[in-house]
Amino acid sequence: MILLILASGSGKRLKHKTKNIPKCLVKVNGKPIIEYMDNFINCFEKVYIVAGYKSNKIRKFFKNKNVVVIYNKNYNKTNMVHSIFCASKYIKDDVVISYSDIIFDYSIFKLLKKKVNLMPIKKDWLKIWKKRMSHEEINKDAEDLVIKKNKLISIGNKINKILPKYQFMGLIKIIYKDLLKMKEFYIKLNNKKIDFTSFINLMLLKNKISINCIKTNKFWYEIDTYRDLILTNKILRKKYL
Repeated sequence: MILLILASGSGKRLKHKTKNIPKCLVKVNGKPIIEYMDNFINCFEKVYIVAGYKSNKIRKFFKNKNVVVIYNKNYNKTNMVHSIFCASKYIKDDVVISYSDIIFDYSIFKLLKKKVNLMPIKKDWLKIWKKRMSHEEINKDAEDLVIKKNKLISIGNKINKILPKYQFMGLIKIIYKDLLKMKEFYIKLNNKKIDFTSFINLMLLKNKISINCIKTNKFWYEIDTYRDLILTNKILRKKYL
C-alpha cells in the first residue's frame, strides 16, 4: 500500500505564515504540520508527496527521508484532483490519499488495511468546529456527508439546514483498479478544476465507485485558516504538556 500526500496549494488562508513556505511546513506547537505525520508515513513502504507552491522547500525538508517529491507544474491553475493524477504513473498499488494540512492519530492506519475503498469519517467533528468558527460559518464551510449501511452515498454538497453526523477527514484509501477508473473519469471531465469531494460525489452519482466509511473519534484537526492555526497550537500545547 502506498501513501500519497497532497501539498501543492499555496495556503492563502493562513495569511503571512505561507508567504515564504508551503502550508504543510507552517509550524504548529514548534514543528511543521507535515512532521506530525511521521509515524503515519513510517507505516508505508512507498510515500509520494505532490508539491507545487514553494516545492523547493518541501524537497529540502524531505531530502534525507524515504519520500519522493513530485512537482505539479500547474498547481496555481489546478487543485487536488489534478495533483493525484500527477503522481499516477508512480502508483501501481492500493493508495491512501492524504491532505497535508491535517494532524491526526496515526493508528488510523490500522483502519485502512482491508482490500476495499475506505474513508475514515469523524463522528464528533462539531465539537471542534464550534471552536473554529461561528454557526453561520459552519453552515457555509462544512460539507454534507450521507452514508447508508456504512456506504458513502454522497459527499461535498452544501449543507441544507441540518448538520451532518460526520465529516470527511482528508484521508481516503482507494484500491488500485478504482484509481485507474478515477483517472479515466477525470480525463473525460470538462471541469478540470473540480474539487476533490465534488469529484468523488460525481463518481458516486455515476455509479463509478463504491466507498466504505469507517466512523471514528480518533484525534484529528484540520488547519485550514489562521484561526485554525492558533486554535491547534493551543490544543497541542495542552496535549503535549
